[in-house]
Amino acid sequence: MKIDTAIAANRFGLGAKPGELEKIDRNPQAWLLDQLEGPSRLSSEIRNLPATPEVLVEIQALRRDQRNMRDAAGDEPAPDIVQKYGQIVRRHYLEQTNARYRHAARSDYPFHERLVHFWSNHFAVSADKQPMPAIAGLYENEAVRSNITGNFADLLIACEQHPAMITYLDNQRSIGPGSTLGKRANRFQRERNIGLNENLAREILELHTLGVDGGYTQEDVTTFAKVITGWSVGGATDNGRFADGEPGTFEFRELIHEPGNHRVLGKQYSQDGVAQGEAVLRDLAVHPSTARFLATKLAVHFVADEPPPDLVEKLAATYLESSGELVPVYEALVRAEVAWQTPHSKYKSPHDFVISTLRAFDHVPDNTRFIVGALDLMGQAPFRPGSPAGWADTAEHWGGADALYKRIEWSNTVSRVAGARINPVDLGDSVLGPAFDPETRQAISRAESTTQGMTLLLASPDFQRR
Repeated sequence: MKIDTAIAANRFGLGAKPGELEKIDRNPQAWLLDQLEGPSRLSSEIRNLPATPEVLVEIQALRRDQRNMRDAAGDEPAPDIVQKYGQIVRRHYLEQTNARYRHAARSDYPFHERLVHFWSNHFAVSADKQPMPAIAGLYENEAVRSNITGNFADLLIACEQHPAMITYLDNQRSIGPGSTLGKRANRFQRERNIGLNENLAREILELHTLGVDGGYTQEDVTTFAKVITGWSVGGATDNGRFADGEPGTFEFRELIHEPGNHRVLGKQYSQDGVAQGEAVLRDLAVHPSTARFLATKLAVHFVADEPPPDLVEKLAATYLESSGELVPVYEALVRAEVAWQTPHSKYKSPHDFVISTLRAFDHVPDNTRFIVGALDLMGQAPFRPGSPAGWADTAEHWGGADALYKRIEWSNTVSRVAGARINPVDLGDSVLGPAFDPETRQAISRAESTTQGMTLLLASPDFQRR
């Protein structure tokens, strides 16, 4: 069996399932590239998830009940309303988490799924504020999953216009000072909280396209923020200011949009309405700084924490030559010789470690809280990166002594539950193949019990790295 087989399964994929290496070994590169031919088959758990509008309608109705009770009583809403709200949000969060990890653990398209997770982290939203826990997983499915094999501009627009991103970065609250509502409010000085919000514009430039050193200025941020005023969510926002539009969908509100022509990165944009912001995004998508920024992130994720400069340049050039088409970039990455040279060059994040463990055991617990608890314990709670920057992608962030201890602790637990009936040496051979070091194999074979041997396998560098 070729070492490339193990690299394909673990570096580009999500870890091998028992028996999968034999299939990959026929042609590792072809196995990866075949997964880019259209969307992957979705599990029933993902297919059966509700749409974002359905969930937000439910959430908005509960918030209206809260406001009405507060207005009627002049006090905090009744505890049962608060409890009901929390229960519904938690239910949606667990359903989406369950769907995500069960699908990843069982998927026959793990390279495709890794790309979904990569772009979801690139365009990160975090379930740390309401109502994000109820829609973060839906955002990944609706905006990210359906666009990762197309043009980056389409992926970019889909993410920025999704209600989750707009809500997370408060763009529904951004009101142009020269808009109809802005001028009215300033004239009567009725609402002090009316004004421009730069959160979404700043993160698009810094985190989603150009990068922090991509050549934009604070003036570009402010002007771009004006361009995307009016990008909102249909139905009442969290403060009840607007109730028009189809609830829970992207809504452009002319009333709060800053009118006129605007100059961003030296280019004048004269389009009307939502088209103006979309034009800026399409130009940002093919900017050389965007190409290099995305190429660097892809190389870091798939190859090394300090990626080879030649690889970054190759990926960036391919991106620009294809005008932002993503599949040619993935193909260049897969075909790059340097991507196959060093096994175990990347340290798994907790997310990768848990998924690869589930795939190795070919078993997903029915209790979603088991997965959520494991990721909470290891510091990577599902859909909760804590900031728009997403999760770190280097060993420095995940490889501390305490983090390793927690991985060993969880490995011991899962080995007792799911791995007690499996020979750990046989499992190592099956899911690691030629990447299973002989010394590791020997140490596991000498373990005093099956549980101990399985713990040693899961905690080994062979399994912890990809």
